[in-house]
Amino acid sequence: MKAVRIHSDGGPEVLRYEDAPDPEPGPDDVLVELRAASLNHLDLWIRKGLPSVPKPRILGADGAGVIAGTDERVVINPGIEHDGRITVVGEHSDGTHAELIAVPRGQVYPIPAALTFEEAAAFPLVFETAYRMLVTKARLAEGEWVLIWGIGGGVATASLAITKAVGACAIVTSSSGAKLGRARELGADATVNHETDDVVAAVKDVTGGGAHVVVDDVGEATWAKTLNAARADGRVCVCGATTGPNPPAQLHRIWWKQLTVYGSTLGLRADFEAAYELVKSGRVKPIVDEVFPLADAAAAHERLERGEQLGKIVLRIPH
Repeated sequence: MKAVRIHSDGGPEVLRYEDAPDPEPGPDDVLVELRAASLNHLDLWIRKGLPSVPKPRILGADGAGVIAGTDERVVINPGIEHDGRITVVGEHSDGTHAELIAVPRGQVYPIPAALTFEEAAAFPLVFETAYRMLVTKARLAEGEWVLIWGIGGGVATASLAITKAVGACAIVTSSSGAKLGRARELGADATVNHETDDVVAAVKDVTGGGAHVVVDDVGEATWAKTLNAARADGRVCVCGATTGPNPPAQLHRIWWKQLTVYGSTLGLRADFEAAYELVKSGRVKPIVDEVFPLADAAAAHERLERGEQLGKIVLRIPH
């Protein structure tokens, strides 16, 4: 089969579009002929060696296609549970940036006719992550305000969709006027340019005292403002740190304001199924940014690394 593999850690230049051995399904596996896969920041970290994984390795957590030998359209849940522990497709095993993948039968779910392969591949990891943060952990309620940093990212756009689906209000940030305009089209109740505006002041003004919930997967660049923008008794959800994992702790903000900080990553099967129910029902819609051929995975990585996207970058897989 054709696949995109890494043989060493590094930049986009280490991605090789090449022949790779076909996967061999185990007794409890299904073989999926992939039609689309998407990119996550996880792919960038693994490519760079953060963490370094055994090689050669096929990247990619998210994928959609058909069960081999049938026309049964399926999407893959990338989080595989093992006695309370979760392994991730593309990190702990070969991933979806290939023509074929073997996964446990319980990890695949039918795709409704209204959903394209590209849309199906755009939702799993980020919607499962956002659902676990906002609904399972933070228990976001109707009418509450959520601050979402960096609306271009996949987790951010998924968080916006889920916030609106549960009847809450969203204030989102970006340094791009075009992205802020698109966010308003997608339902954002308020927008702030985090490069030119005072985010904390704007959030407190719009929300009447601060956000009930803050989604922060940025880290060092935003942490101080996150703690200041949250209202007393607010909840902060952390699922990543794209600008670095070691911000000033500012512990006094946490106890003075009696904040709760939730660490979250991916989700359990129940989180995936609940998020997918929102997608299938049409209450939320995955946002596809740009589609690249599988052979152009390096260009897709470069776009994601530059932060130019709004929504998910998708790879179309030939068949």
